[in-house]
Amino acid sequence: MAAGLAIGMGYPGLAIFFTILIGAVMLLLSQLPWIRGDASKRLLKITIPENLDYQDAFTDIFNEYTDGAALDKVRTVNMGSMYQLIYKVTLKDGIREKAMIDAIRTRNGNLEISLGHMPERTEQL
Repeated sequence: MAAGLAIGMGYPGLAIFFTILIGAVMLLLSQLPWIRGDASKRLLKITIPENLDYQDAFTDIFNEYTDGAALDKVRTVNMGSMYQLIYKVTLKDGIREKAMIDAIRTRNGNLEISLGHMPERTEQL
């Protein structure tokens, strides 16, 4: 906004200065570790058939591969014939994500699994 106002008032030099200054500050902030968040915290989405009891279905797998797992949301998908479980997990140090995903795949019948970084902010209507 400062650069736009400076251009509108006829000060292109000031606009360039503000653009460079704000760009440098944003670059610096993006490199700080406490801004980026914890890389071991992940969002895990698992699709399971409706006949699988999801309460304790993955407890042993989570004990082996994570330091903590919390069920955040359960929703129905595929016209109610399946559940999608959304967990917030903290992976153990040095863990192989593929091994954990393979263990979950054998339990959920090879249905969809998604493991990604925790979103900074979720917006829903």
